[in-house]
Amino acid sequence: MEIKNGKVGGVAAPKADFDWDAFEQGVITGVTNTKEELEQMYDQTLSTISEKEVLEGVVIALNKREVVINVGFKSDGIVSRNEFRYNPELAVGDKVEVYVESQEDKKGQLVLSHKKARALRSWDRVNEALEKDEVIKGYIKCRTKGGMIVDVFGIEAFLPGSQIDVKPIRDYDMYVGKTMEFKVVKINPEFKNVVVSHKALIEAELEQQKKDIISKLEKGQVLEGTVKNITSYGVFIDLGGVDGLIHITDLSWGRVSHPEEIVQLDQKLNVVILDFDDEKRRIALGLKQLTAHPWDALSADMKVGDTVKGKVVVMADYGAFVEIAPGVEGLIHVSEMSWSQHLRSAQDFLKVGDEIEAVVLTLDRDERKMSLGIKQMKQDPWENIESKYAIGSKHKALVRNFTNFGVFVEIEEGIDGLIHISDLSWTKKIKHPAEFTSIGESIDVMVLEIDKDNRRLSLGHKQLEENPWDVFETIFSVDSVHEGTIIELFDKGAVIALPYGVEGFATPRHLVKEDGSQAKVEEKLDFKVIEFNKAAKRIILSHSRIFEDDKKSEEKAEKKAEVKTTKKAVKKVKDSVEKTTFGDISDLVDLKNQMEAKEKKSGDNE
Repeated sequence: MEIKNGKVGGVAAPKADFDWDAFEQGVITGVTNTKEELEQMYDQTLSTISEKEVLEGVVIALNKREVVINVGFKSDGIVSRNEFRYNPELAVGDKVEVYVESQEDKKGQLVLSHKKARALRSWDRVNEALEKDEVIKGYIKCRTKGGMIVDVFGIEAFLPGSQIDVKPIRDYDMYVGKTMEFKVVKINPEFKNVVVSHKALIEAELEQQKKDIISKLEKGQVLEGTVKNITSYGVFIDLGGVDGLIHITDLSWGRVSHPEEIVQLDQKLNVVILDFDDEKRRIALGLKQLTAHPWDALSADMKVGDTVKGKVVVMADYGAFVEIAPGVEGLIHVSEMSWSQHLRSAQDFLKVGDEIEAVVLTLDRDERKMSLGIKQMKQDPWENIESKYAIGSKHKALVRNFTNFGVFVEIEEGIDGLIHISDLSWTKKIKHPAEFTSIGESIDVMVLEIDKDNRRLSLGHKQLEENPWDVFETIFSVDSVHEGTIIELFDKGAVIALPYGVEGFATPRHLVKEDGSQAKVEEKLDFKVIEFNKAAKRIILSHSRIFEDDKKSEEKAEKKAEVKTTKKAVKKVKDSVEKTTFGDISDLVDLKNQMEAKEKKSGDNE
């Protein structure tokens, strides 16, 4: 191998005459210094370090896992790259602080820690940053309740969610693992709590920007903004540091259920300034005002009576709002939904989303109001009422409502009628219609009268059958006797159920039985008809009259027999007088005197 300039192949070669024995004995030929002196001189070229000391070193190499740091010692230290997560921009040549854990480990390696060095001086640095209002860097480690955990000088500081940005944060996870600039806003030495803020860095700049924008605000001015937040009542727009609100009613000329139908978060759009307070802190914005009002584009040919198509957009108990064009709505009142006069809810006829046809009833272009009707799409049932529901015609009806005096029924939608309580039954005495029928039931009726002006029919139910009172007049004639059952008893008398479903009435005096006792409810007795009134449909009965009349008949018969006997005696006397003599007359006078004496004696005894 070729040796040039004392080097073998470019590598320094030992001297051929070097005395290794002398070197081992501590004598180096050609050098005046001893081995110890040379070692001392070498040691003086290196830094003197102590364990548990914080030093400043220089990064001389780094990779994804490790950072090599030179602190001027005989060997370099290696620190895990994880300890520099807060500073992803670390580069060769950067000066960093390290903590000397050990001058030499088992492998003869200098052991350093950047994390511990930061921790030893962290509180001093944090307090200094707070005092000087200094901007510092921190590494966001993870999320926590209400905010984030940030590594600042090796201390875990709290970053509230409200202090991350001036805009509301929708995704906190996007900040995890990022290094950002912060300001220390609060320190609690007792609990060693540190609160930092990123928002504080940009607020000052935004405040100035806000002042500039507010000073130039004017009503009617059009500005570009960004959708910052969406609520159920409106949209908040960032105008570049100044927030304004577009109320939901100012988003579109049409009906809007929720602002999300119109805008999206972070969307940029032009808005017009509608109003603001004196201090310009509340700014009202509009979006729909940038387009012409739909009423202005409404066809000039549209008039009352026209048929229009539309979609039901809002329902209320009193009616439905129908959109016939974007931003142009008409109201269909519930009374214009059906020819029926029964009070009903609009939800019985329509629902949101229905596509319908309607007739224009009123149109006010100045007030931008329109009323519509859908019942007008059908013929008014009262136009041909006389022919369709002629007097005397029979129909089926639906019971709708009761009153004390009758039943309201509906023959068809829009055709109502009243059955008076007296026209429900020929025979039964009905106190309330609920005793006869029920709401919602079907009932047969006959048309009695037509009141076209008031749109009412007078109806009857009993007229569907012949009047049984024509027959009852012959059956329940005065003095006729019938078996009856007392079904109701009260102070003024009793109601008695008679054959053929008819009822009669008896006063208390006529309820006395032959033994002197009073008749009771559900008792069956014979009753005599003492009054029959066909017009009033009234039958007056008496039980006591039966035995009273029988007694009178017996007395009358006895009296009649006595009179008959007397008449015979008188006739005999007359006949005798005609044949008598004076002697006989004398005898008769004696007989007369004797009878008069007896009568006088009888009178004195009395």
